[in-house]
Amino acid sequence: MKKELPPPLENALRALLREHYGIAARQLRQLPGELDLNVYVASTEGGAYLLKISHEGEDEACLHMQVAALRHLAQHAPELQLSRVIPTRSGAFLQEVEVQGRQRLMRLLSWVPGRLWARVSPHTPALLQSLGEVCGRLSAALQHFEHPAAHRSLRWDPARAQWVAPYLEAFEQPAQRDCARYCWQLFQQQALPLLPRLPASINHNDANDYNILVNEARGYEARVTGLIDFGDMVYTRRVNELAIACAYACMHKPDPLQAALPIVAGYHRHMPLNEDELAALWPLMATRLLISVTASLLNRRQHPDNAYLQISEAPAWALMEKIRHIPPALAHYSFRQVCGLPPCPQRSAFDRWIARHRPSWGPVLDPQVLQAGLHLFDLSVGSTELGNVADFDKARGMQRRLQAVLEEADAGAGIGAYGEARPFYSTDNYREMGNEGPRWRTVHLGVDVFLPPGTAVRAPYPGRVHSFANRAAERDYGPVVILEHELEDGLKVFSLYGHLSRESLRGLQTGMTVERGQQIGKLGNIDENGGWPPHLHFQLMLDMLGMEGDFPGAAFPGQREVFCSICPDPSGLLVPQPLPQPAPQPDVATLLRKRQQLLGRSLSLSYHQPLYIRRGYLQHLYAADGRRYLDTVNNVPHLGHQHPRVVSAARRQMAVLNTNTRYLHETILEYAQTLLARVPQPLSVVHFVNSGSEANELALRMAQAYSGQQDMLVLETGYHGNTNACIAISSYKFDGKG
Repeated sequence: MKKELPPPLENALRALLREHYGIAARQLRQLPGELDLNVYVASTEGGAYLLKISHEGEDEACLHMQVAALRHLAQHAPELQLSRVIPTRSGAFLQEVEVQGRQRLMRLLSWVPGRLWARVSPHTPALLQSLGEVCGRLSAALQHFEHPAAHRSLRWDPARAQWVAPYLEAFEQPAQRDCARYCWQLFQQQALPLLPRLPASINHNDANDYNILVNEARGYEARVTGLIDFGDMVYTRRVNELAIACAYACMHKPDPLQAALPIVAGYHRHMPLNEDELAALWPLMATRLLISVTASLLNRRQHPDNAYLQISEAPAWALMEKIRHIPPALAHYSFRQVCGLPPCPQRSAFDRWIARHRPSWGPVLDPQVLQAGLHLFDLSVGSTELGNVADFDKARGMQRRLQAVLEEADAGAGIGAYGEARPFYSTDNYREMGNEGPRWRTVHLGVDVFLPPGTAVRAPYPGRVHSFANRAAERDYGPVVILEHELEDGLKVFSLYGHLSRESLRGLQTGMTVERGQQIGKLGNIDENGGWPPHLHFQLMLDMLGMEGDFPGAAFPGQREVFCSICPDPSGLLVPQPLPQPAPQPDVATLLRKRQQLLGRSLSLSYHQPLYIRRGYLQHLYAADGRRYLDTVNNVPHLGHQHPRVVSAARRQMAVLNTNTRYLHETILEYAQTLLARVPQPLSVVHFVNSGSEANELALRMAQAYSGQQDMLVLETGYHGNTNACIAISSYKFDGKG
């Protein structure tokens, strides 16, 4: 926000600009600033500049460092939109001047065009990635920059956060104190031990939402172009540059971890991150936020009337509260994944161990219960075995449906596959607000075995009871037991058994030992197991992510790779014989290539990234990964996609007869009579056709035959169908591309 200067000050600055730079100022406007006087300058010749008058007591060496850094970056990162330092007529980059009766240091910078990050919406993944790329380019360019003034102690440096410790109990609200303690603990336990091993450099150190510049493109074309304000430059751990950018860019986001991932990926593209940096990144983000709210606390005491000094306090607290509820290990694994590393570091050790010790594991179920034969259910989003949503949205309906499939397959037990995206995780337990709208956990992380209630469940390997609970919410686990198994060299794996009977939890104690083959429970019935057809959900976890008595049995599609790394496929460990495996689902690229080969170009695709839609129900379309889309585009009947009554009626009739209208049949007459009872007089006759195009074509011919006229009055931009006559009256076909 620009505001007018007091006339005496404005006149003095105009004189300084003429004297030292030969610039005649057409307009001067004061800009926000914590300490310095910042002034926007528009010259009479069309140039734009930023005039900075240092505050009293400013360290001159620090100003020389900023000048040197900008000159270095102009040479080593010319693609970034950064301020260029304008010399005075005498060639100086810093000029001592008198302003308002005091000696100050003046410098003039080129004006960098763009919008402040804080004023830009939406923050798309592409915009977030561009922020990471700019910060990565900046870090890469500063690797070879050195200046003695950068070696200083600065309170905004996350690597020197110890100064906040005395203020942890000074915050007024208990929830704030809890957040502060949590972030401090993260710093002490997960960042501080790594700091000596992290690469160091001189950093910009202040990529906040008022220092990040975005181009003028709107919507999904917006990109970060540069940074301003190098006043907090400091020699510190290089990854702090990224941690600070993430801390501010993740404010106001429902899911800050999801927002951070494209930033990290963009940074890594230009300044590769090592494993220690990835482990320290999340704690250092939290540390910068803790520094920010502590600084706001002190600023409020010292400068209660300066609102600029508290500008980030409220969103910082909100973000800290969200960080508190995200497992740090999940953030660490997610950062590894977007940087091309195996998400869960212990996964490779587990894979090697299980390859050597497979015979010593299992079975979880007695082999004889599977002798009646196994059938691999298709429980994916587009499954025709599941049928209409009405066939499986209630537990008993789903049980009847699956039982019918088993009987048709002549099998006694059903298998639900690992890694399958499913359509029936629909309750609030699976829902969360993401940065692009609501999302549901749909990707199955275990193996299901559908067997009768009372079937015994056994421990596959020696261990101890880690935790247990009765998670009785609708479509939750019901009674669940989690075992912890020590393998070798500190390697652990946890096994989870969901949908047990309530009786299974009796007598259990946390920490009690279990032997291989020991019965740990029985399958529960539909009234006690969370409301599911009786089955065992068996899952492995290499990290409990701090949870007890619970662990997600399904992952968000965007976290598939991370959670499938934490949770190995347990299919080969359930019973001695191999379980049937699902055929791989085609990916979007394969489908797109085949479509281009096989379908005519008249059948166009929508969206830059085509949607792989496998199910529709009422107002929603469902992608292959289970994501829901509100359908406001297609020619959907008012009842919506796949309305159960419509599906049922069509299914019944098509099993008997599906032909044209040249024969007598009572159903078409009953339908016409029912339809006409709902329309106003004098409408009394029905013409049944197959599409809207066919209906409009027939209406055109009837109107022309009745009126004897050929001209037609139509709505501009309208679409009326794909027959020749309908296209001829659809103006959008002639008004532009289409």
